[in-house]
Amino acid sequence: MFRWLLPLAMTACTMPDQNLARRATAVLVVDRIEPSLAFWTDGLGFTITAQVPDGDHLGFAMFEQGEVQIMLQTRGSVAADLPPLADRLGQTCIFLEVHDVDAVAARVPEAPVLMPRRETFYGMAEIVVETPGGHVVTLAQQLAPAAGN
Repeated sequence: MFRWLLPLAMTACTMPDQNLARRATAVLVVDRIEPSLAFWTDGLGFTITAQVPDGDHLGFAMFEQGEVQIMLQTRGSVAADLPPLADRLGQTCIFLEVHDVDAVAARVPEAPVLMPRRETFYGMAEIVVETPGGHVVTLAQQLAPAAGN
């Protein structure tokens, strides 16, 4: 009666019980990496976990903080490594959830503020800043639910 279910059931039983993706990491393409180092390390508290030189400067750097990973790669390095992508990569926007949006924003006072602090209808306090490499980072903090909710 339900013979059509048998192939579906067999497929479902052989599928791994896990997500297909393990991690998503932003690769931010910049002209130079060095001007961004202090923003990501001193400012946002990331640790540099890998650096790849490219002549007299860095061509690639990887930053981590807990499970969060960010990579920076120079336009020249992308052009040498993946020529078809060199002219296709532009500005990236990252939504970075933090514990205290005001404290984190205070750690990057040199970053231009693109949107001052606001509280959203979806329960976040957000401040949007620009990185030294020209990318956009939304610093966001989950607000406590209002009393009675």
